Amino acid sequence: MTPNKEDYLKAIYKLGGMEELVSNKQIAETLQIAPASVTEMLGKLKREGLIHYEPYKGSCLTPEGIQVAISLVRGHRLWEVFLMRHLGYSWSEAHEDAELLEHITPSRLTARLDKFLNYPAYCPHGSAIPHPDGQIDHAPLLTLNLLPMGAASHIRRVKEEKELLDYLQESGITIGCSVRIIEAAAYEGPLTLDLEGRRVQISYKAACQIYVDET
Repeated sequence: MTPNKEDYLKAIYKLGGMEELVSNKQIAETLQIAPASVTEMLGKLKREGLIHYEPYKGSCLTPEGIQVAISLVRGHRLWEVFLMRHLGYSWSEAHEDAELLEHITPSRLTARLDKFLNYPAYCPHGSAIPHPDGQIDHAPLLTLNLLPMGAASHIRRVKEEKELLDYLQESGITIGCSVRIIEAAAYEGPLTLDLEGRRVQISYKAACQIYVDET
């Protein structure tokens, strides 16, 4: 299977395609691909038995497609743990190289990597690592911009996007650190945070892509 096809299956999985139909528009926006190209590829994946596809309604993964997607996501997130823990990668570097490694990692290597890392539950960006059977640990989270003013919480996950990851790492934001909004500028202006006792300012857009514990 080509990396391109695998990227589609992984995108559908991340968009909820194990339980519900995912629209072509969602897939196109996620992969930053023209809608016409998405329609063509979905036809191929349907013929190969990897997705159920209903025109004008959306797609969801078949059991075979789910297995491929889980393998990709597990490999990606385990490699991120390895690269940051043992090779000193930054947040964005780990994500970029894991995108390449996930396509060439057989299940045997994924299982041994999991054991070597002592079965981590989350990747460095806070996303849960699926179990081999596809089960995934869920915790109720909300985006930082929705955290009530003055309420204390902890950062649990950030969206995996290169520019965002570099921006957050430069701001000193890490998974698990305590956070509290102490000031919010009008009209979706920047937020001033108390971050582990430090005063840090981030954009509202970034706050919408940071997930914290519900209070």
